[in-house]
Amino acid sequence: MSLEHSSLSRRSLLTRAALGAGVLASGLSFDTALASPRPAVPRPRKRVLRVAHLTDIHVQPEKRAGEGMAACLKHVADLADKPDLILTGGDHVMDSFEATFDRTKTQWDLFTKTLADGLSIPVRSTIGNHDAWGWNKAKSNTTGTENSWGKAWAVDALKLPARYYSFDQAGWHFVVLDSVFPNGDGYLGKLDDEQAEWLDADLAKLPKGTPTLVLSHIPILTVTTSVYTKPDKDNNYNISGSLQHCDYARIKSIFEKHNTVKLCLSGHMHLIDRCDYNGVTYLCNGAVSGNWWKGRHRDCDEGYAAINLFDDGSFEHEYIKYGWKAETK
Repeated sequence: MSLEHSSLSRRSLLTRAALGAGVLASGLSFDTALASPRPAVPRPRKRVLRVAHLTDIHVQPEKRAGEGMAACLKHVADLADKPDLILTGGDHVMDSFEATFDRTKTQWDLFTKTLADGLSIPVRSTIGNHDAWGWNKAKSNTTGTENSWGKAWAVDALKLPARYYSFDQAGWHFVVLDSVFPNGDGYLGKLDDEQAEWLDADLAKLPKGTPTLVLSHIPILTVTTSVYTKPDKDNNYNISGSLQHCDYARIKSIFEKHNTVKLCLSGHMHLIDRCDYNGVTYLCNGAVSGNWWKGRHRDCDEGYAAINLFDDGSFEHEYIKYGWKAETK
Protein backbone atom coordinates (compact mmCIF):
# COMPACT_ATOMS: atom_id res chain seq x y z
CA MET A 1 0.00 0.00 0.00
CA SER A 2 1.38 3.42 -0.94
CA LEU A 3 1.95 6.13 1.67
CA GLU A 4 -0.54 8.38 -0.18
CA HIS A 5 -3.27 5.75 -0.18
CA SER A 6 -2.65 4.92 3.48
CA SER A 7 -2.96 8.60 4.41
CA LEU A 8 -6.26 8.94 2.49
CA SER A 9 -7.63 5.80 4.16
CA ARG A 10 -6.81 7.09 7.65
CA ARG A 11 -8.48 10.43 6.88
CA SER A 12 -11.54 8.64 5.52
CA LEU A 13 -11.71 6.44 8.62
CA LEU A 14 -11.39 9.42 10.96
CA THR A 15 -14.14 11.27 9.03
CA ARG A 16 -16.50 8.30 9.23
CA ALA A 17 -15.70 7.85 12.91
CA ALA A 18 -16.51 11.49 13.61
CA LEU A 19 -19.76 11.18 11.66
CA GLY A 20 -20.57 7.97 13.52
CA ALA A 21 -20.12 9.69 16.86
CA GLY A 22 -22.50 12.43 15.80
CA VAL A 23 -25.02 9.91 14.54
CA LEU A 24 -24.94 7.97 17.81
CA ALA A 25 -25.45 11.18 19.75
CA SER A 26 -28.48 12.04 17.60
CA GLY A 27 -30.04 8.57 17.92
CA LEU A 28 -29.99 7.90 14.13
CA SER A 29 -28.52 4.84 12.48
CA PHE A 30 -25.24 5.25 10.64
CA ASP A 31 -26.69 4.01 7.35
CA THR A 32 -29.65 6.43 7.59
CA ALA A 33 -27.37 9.41 8.19
CA LEU A 34 -25.20 8.54 5.17
CA ALA A 35 -28.27 8.09 2.96
CA SER A 36 -30.05 11.34 3.99
CA PRO A 37 -29.96 13.84 1.10
CA ARG A 38 -28.98 17.44 1.63
CA PRO A 39 -31.94 19.83 1.86
CA ALA A 40 -32.88 21.06 -1.60
CA VAL A 41 -32.20 24.73 -2.31
CA PRO A 42 -35.54 26.38 -3.28
CA ARG A 43 -35.61 27.42 -6.92
CA PRO A 44 -36.30 31.15 -7.22
CA ARG A 45 -39.63 31.91 -8.87
CA LYS A 46 -39.60 33.57 -12.28
CA ARG A 47 -42.01 36.22 -13.51
CA VAL A 48 -43.52 35.01 -16.77
CA LEU A 49 -46.18 37.65 -17.50
CA ARG A 50 -47.21 41.17 -16.47
CA VAL A 51 -50.89 41.99 -16.86
CA ALA A 52 -52.81 45.27 -16.62
CA HIS A 53 -56.46 44.96 -15.59
CA LEU A 54 -58.60 47.91 -16.76
CA THR A 55 -62.22 47.65 -15.78
CA ASP A 56 -65.37 49.81 -15.82
CA ILE A 57 -64.15 52.37 -18.33
CA HIS A 58 -67.73 53.57 -19.02
CA VAL A 59 -66.68 55.73 -21.95
CA GLN A 60 -69.17 58.35 -23.17
CA PRO A 61 -69.06 61.63 -25.10
CA GLU A 62 -69.80 63.60 -21.94
CA LYS A 63 -67.53 64.52 -18.97
CA ARG A 64 -64.36 64.21 -21.07
CA ALA A 65 -64.62 60.46 -20.63
CA GLY A 66 -62.88 59.82 -23.97
CA GLU A 67 -59.97 61.95 -22.80
CA GLY A 68 -59.92 60.10 -19.49
CA MET A 69 -59.82 56.73 -21.21
CA ALA A 70 -56.99 57.96 -23.46
CA ALA A 71 -55.09 59.26 -20.42
CA CYS A 72 -55.37 55.87 -18.73
CA LEU A 73 -54.16 54.03 -21.83
CA LYS A 74 -51.20 56.41 -22.12
CA HIS A 75 -50.35 55.85 -18.47
CA VAL A 76 -50.29 52.09 -19.06
CA ALA A 77 -48.18 52.47 -22.21
CA ASP A 78 -45.70 54.76 -20.44
CA LEU A 79 -45.06 52.44 -17.49
CA ALA A 80 -41.37 51.72 -17.03
CA ASP A 81 -42.36 48.10 -16.46
CA LYS A 82 -44.79 47.66 -19.34
CA PRO A 83 -47.47 44.95 -19.26
CA ASP A 84 -47.43 42.14 -21.79
CA LEU A 85 -51.21 41.87 -21.82
CA ILE A 86 -54.24 44.01 -20.97
CA LEU A 87 -57.44 42.50 -19.61
CA THR A 88 -60.51 44.75 -19.81
CA GLY A 89 -63.12 43.81 -17.25
CA GLY A 90 -66.45 44.89 -18.73
CA ASP A 91 -68.64 48.00 -18.78
CA HIS A 92 -66.55 49.46 -21.58
CA VAL A 93 -69.26 51.99 -22.48
CA MET A 94 -71.28 54.17 -20.15
CA ASP A 95 -74.47 52.27 -20.90
CA SER A 96 -76.14 50.44 -23.73
CA PHE A 97 -78.49 48.50 -21.42
CA GLU A 98 -81.11 51.26 -21.65
CA ALA A 99 -79.73 53.14 -24.68
CA THR A 100 -81.13 53.54 -28.17
CA PHE A 101 -79.30 52.26 -31.23
CA ASP A 102 -77.81 55.67 -32.06
CA ARG A 103 -76.63 56.33 -28.51
CA THR A 104 -75.09 52.85 -28.28
CA LYS A 105 -73.29 53.29 -31.61
CA THR A 106 -71.86 56.64 -30.50
CA GLN A 107 -70.41 55.10 -27.36
CA TRP A 108 -68.92 52.01 -29.01
CA ASP A 109 -67.44 54.10 -31.84
CA LEU A 110 -65.72 56.31 -29.24
CA PHE A 111 -64.43 53.29 -27.34
CA THR A 112 -63.09 51.56 -30.46
CA LYS A 113 -61.35 54.69 -31.78
CA THR A 114 -59.80 55.61 -28.43
CA LEU A 115 -58.49 52.09 -27.92
CA ALA A 116 -57.03 51.90 -31.43
CA ASP A 117 -55.36 55.31 -31.11
CA GLY A 118 -53.89 54.76 -27.68
CA LEU A 119 -52.58 51.22 -27.40
CA SER A 120 -50.44 48.59 -29.09
CA ILE A 121 -50.47 46.04 -26.23
CA PRO A 122 -52.65 42.93 -26.84
CA VAL A 123 -56.09 43.13 -25.22
CA ARG A 124 -58.51 40.43 -24.02
CA SER A 125 -61.94 41.43 -22.76
CA THR A 126 -65.05 40.29 -20.94
CA ILE A 127 -68.62 41.61 -21.16
CA GLY A 128 -70.21 43.83 -18.52
CA ASN A 129 -73.85 44.53 -17.78
CA HIS A 130 -73.66 48.02 -19.34
CA ASP A 131 -72.23 46.46 -22.52
CA ALA A 132 -75.40 44.47 -23.25
CA TRP A 133 -77.60 46.42 -25.65
CA GLY A 134 -81.30 46.89 -25.13
CA TRP A 135 -82.11 44.53 -22.27
CA ASN A 136 -84.42 47.24 -20.97
CA LYS A 137 -86.60 47.20 -24.07
CA ALA A 138 -88.85 50.08 -23.08
CA LYS A 139 -86.03 52.58 -22.55
CA SER A 140 -83.88 51.36 -25.44
CA ASN A 141 -86.77 51.17 -27.93
CA THR A 142 -85.77 47.64 -28.90
CA THR A 143 -87.77 44.50 -29.58
CA GLY A 144 -85.10 41.91 -28.83
CA THR A 145 -85.04 40.72 -32.44
CA GLU A 146 -82.33 43.13 -33.61
CA ASN A 147 -79.14 41.49 -34.92
CA SER A 148 -76.93 43.33 -32.43
CA TRP A 149 -79.33 43.05 -29.49
CA GLY A 150 -78.03 41.82 -26.14
CA LYS A 151 -74.38 40.78 -26.02
CA ALA A 152 -73.92 40.46 -29.80
CA TRP A 153 -72.86 44.09 -30.23
CA ALA A 154 -70.24 43.83 -27.47
CA VAL A 155 -68.86 40.52 -28.80
CA ASP A 156 -68.38 42.17 -32.20
CA ALA A 157 -66.99 45.50 -30.94
CA LEU A 158 -64.53 43.80 -28.57
CA LYS A 159 -63.55 41.21 -31.18
CA LEU A 160 -64.26 38.32 -28.83
CA PRO A 161 -64.06 34.73 -30.09
CA ALA A 162 -67.29 34.06 -28.13
CA ARG A 163 -69.12 35.46 -25.11
CA TYR A 164 -66.91 33.21 -22.93
CA TYR A 165 -63.60 31.60 -23.87
CA SER A 166 -60.16 30.56 -22.62
CA PHE A 167 -56.58 30.86 -23.78
CA ASP A 168 -53.05 30.04 -22.64
CA GLN A 169 -50.09 32.38 -22.29
CA ALA A 170 -46.67 32.06 -20.67
CA GLY A 171 -47.58 28.89 -18.78
CA TRP A 172 -50.80 30.32 -17.32
CA HIS A 173 -54.33 29.39 -18.34
CA PHE A 174 -56.86 32.22 -18.65
CA VAL A 175 -60.63 31.78 -18.43
CA VAL A 176 -62.86 34.67 -19.51
CA LEU A 177 -66.41 34.30 -18.22
CA ASP A 178 -69.70 35.81 -19.29
CA SER A 179 -71.06 36.71 -15.86
CA VAL A 180 -74.13 38.82 -16.72
CA PHE A 181 -77.65 37.57 -17.48
CA PRO A 182 -80.99 39.40 -17.83
CA ASN A 183 -83.44 39.40 -14.96
CA GLY A 184 -86.59 41.32 -15.85
CA ASP A 185 -85.43 44.87 -16.56
CA GLY A 186 -82.27 44.17 -14.54
CA TYR A 187 -79.58 41.51 -14.47
CA LEU A 188 -77.95 38.80 -12.35
CA GLY A 189 -74.36 37.70 -11.91
CA LYS A 190 -74.15 33.98 -12.69
CA LEU A 191 -73.19 31.35 -15.24
CA ASP A 192 -75.73 29.63 -17.44
CA ASP A 193 -75.72 25.81 -17.45
CA GLU A 194 -73.93 25.64 -20.80
CA GLN A 195 -71.11 27.83 -19.55
CA ALA A 196 -70.78 26.05 -16.19
CA GLU A 197 -70.43 22.71 -17.98
CA TRP A 198 -67.88 24.23 -20.34
CA LEU A 199 -65.88 25.64 -17.40
CA ASP A 200 -65.78 22.21 -15.75
CA ALA A 201 -64.59 20.58 -18.98
CA ASP A 202 -62.10 23.36 -19.75
CA LEU A 203 -60.36 23.05 -16.37
CA ALA A 204 -60.43 19.25 -16.59
CA LYS A 205 -58.25 19.35 -19.73
CA LEU A 206 -55.41 21.25 -18.08
CA PRO A 207 -52.15 19.49 -17.22
CA LYS A 208 -51.72 19.07 -13.48
CA GLY A 209 -50.24 22.14 -11.83
CA THR A 210 -51.24 24.65 -14.52
CA PRO A 211 -52.00 27.96 -12.74
CA THR A 212 -55.27 29.54 -13.86
CA LEU A 213 -56.59 33.11 -13.83
CA VAL A 214 -60.34 33.72 -14.15
CA LEU A 215 -61.71 37.03 -15.46
CA SER A 216 -65.32 38.07 -14.87
CA HIS A 217 -67.16 41.37 -14.74
CA ILE A 218 -69.33 40.73 -11.70
CA PRO A 219 -67.29 39.46 -8.74
CA ILE A 220 -67.50 35.75 -8.02
CA LEU A 221 -66.73 36.55 -4.37
CA THR A 222 -66.22 39.99 -2.80
CA VAL A 223 -66.53 41.80 0.52
CA THR A 224 -67.49 45.09 -1.17
CA THR A 225 -71.15 44.06 -1.26
CA SER A 226 -71.45 45.21 2.35
CA VAL A 227 -70.69 48.77 1.22
CA TYR A 228 -73.72 48.78 -1.08
CA THR A 229 -76.05 46.68 1.07
CA LYS A 230 -78.25 48.09 3.83
CA PRO A 231 -79.65 45.91 6.60
CA ASP A 232 -83.32 44.99 6.41
CA LYS A 233 -85.81 45.56 9.22
CA ASP A 234 -84.36 42.57 11.09
CA ASN A 235 -80.79 43.86 10.63
CA ASN A 236 -79.95 41.10 8.17
CA TYR A 237 -77.82 41.72 5.11
CA ASN A 238 -79.17 40.17 1.91
CA ILE A 239 -76.65 40.25 -0.92
CA SER A 240 -78.13 41.16 -4.29
CA GLY A 241 -77.43 38.83 -7.18
CA SER A 242 -76.68 41.93 -9.22
CA LEU A 243 -73.62 42.68 -7.04
CA GLN A 244 -72.02 39.23 -6.67
CA HIS A 245 -72.41 35.89 -8.41
CA CYS A 246 -75.51 34.23 -7.01
CA ASP A 247 -74.08 30.83 -8.03
CA TYR A 248 -70.83 31.10 -6.07
CA ALA A 249 -71.32 27.68 -4.48
CA ARG A 250 -71.52 26.03 -7.90
CA ILE A 251 -68.39 27.80 -9.15
CA LYS A 252 -66.51 27.00 -5.93
CA SER A 253 -67.23 23.30 -6.36
CA ILE A 254 -65.82 23.39 -9.91
CA PHE A 255 -62.69 25.19 -8.68
CA GLU A 256 -62.23 22.63 -5.88
CA LYS A 257 -62.69 19.71 -8.25
CA HIS A 258 -59.76 20.71 -10.45
CA ASN A 259 -57.59 22.74 -8.06
CA THR A 260 -55.96 24.91 -10.74
CA VAL A 261 -57.53 28.35 -10.21
CA LYS A 262 -55.22 30.70 -8.33
CA LEU A 263 -56.63 34.13 -9.07
CA CYS A 264 -59.99 35.68 -10.02
CA LEU A 265 -60.24 39.27 -11.29
CA SER A 266 -63.41 41.34 -11.43
CA GLY A 267 -64.74 44.88 -11.60
CA HIS A 268 -68.35 46.10 -11.41
CA MET A 269 -68.15 47.46 -7.86
CA HIS A 270 -65.87 50.44 -8.62
CA LEU A 271 -64.07 49.54 -5.39
CA ILE A 272 -60.92 47.65 -4.44
CA ASP A 273 -60.79 44.55 -2.29
CA ARG A 274 -58.98 41.26 -1.88
CA CYS A 275 -60.65 38.11 -0.64
CA ASP A 276 -58.58 34.95 -0.05
CA TYR A 277 -60.65 31.83 0.41
CA ASN A 278 -59.98 28.13 0.02
CA GLY A 279 -56.77 28.61 -1.96
CA VAL A 280 -58.17 31.16 -4.42
CA THR A 281 -57.59 34.94 -4.34
CA TYR A 282 -60.44 37.17 -5.54
CA LEU A 283 -59.47 40.72 -6.52
CA CYS A 284 -61.95 43.50 -7.26
CA ASN A 285 -59.92 46.13 -9.11
CA GLY A 286 -61.63 49.51 -8.86
CA ALA A 287 -62.60 51.44 -11.99
CA VAL A 288 -60.90 53.45 -14.70
CA SER A 289 -63.89 55.82 -14.55
CA GLY A 290 -63.97 56.14 -10.76
CA ASN A 291 -67.37 57.57 -9.95
CA TRP A 292 -68.54 57.27 -13.58
CA TRP A 293 -66.23 60.16 -14.56
CA LYS A 294 -67.37 62.34 -11.68
CA GLY A 295 -64.29 61.86 -9.49
CA ARG A 296 -63.44 59.50 -6.66
CA HIS A 297 -66.02 56.81 -5.94
CA ARG A 298 -66.36 56.26 -2.18
CA ASP A 299 -62.93 54.94 -1.18
CA CYS A 300 -61.58 54.43 -4.70
CA ASP A 301 -59.75 56.76 -7.09
CA GLU A 302 -59.69 56.31 -10.84
CA GLY A 303 -57.16 53.63 -11.65
CA TYR A 304 -56.26 50.16 -12.85
CA ALA A 305 -54.38 47.13 -11.56
CA ALA A 306 -50.98 45.75 -12.51
CA ILE A 307 -50.42 42.07 -11.79
CA ASN A 308 -47.20 40.09 -12.08
CA LEU A 309 -47.70 36.37 -12.70
CA PHE A 310 -44.99 33.87 -11.78
CA ASP A 311 -44.14 30.37 -12.98
CA ASP A 312 -44.96 28.82 -9.60
CA GLY A 313 -48.58 30.08 -9.69
CA SER A 314 -47.98 33.03 -7.38
CA PHE A 315 -48.63 36.68 -8.21
CA GLU A 316 -48.03 40.28 -7.16
CA HIS A 317 -50.78 42.92 -7.34
CA GLU A 318 -50.80 46.72 -7.32
CA TYR A 319 -53.58 49.27 -7.85
CA ILE A 320 -52.27 52.23 -9.84
CA LYS A 321 -53.87 55.68 -9.90
CA TYR A 322 -53.30 57.48 -13.17
CA GLY A 323 -53.96 60.99 -11.89
CA TRP A 324 -57.17 61.89 -13.72
CA LYS A 325 -58.82 65.16 -12.72
CA ALA A 326 -62.55 64.74 -13.27
CA GLU A 327 -65.21 67.30 -13.89
CA THR A 328 -67.17 67.55 -10.67
CA LYS A 329 -69.99 69.81 -11.88
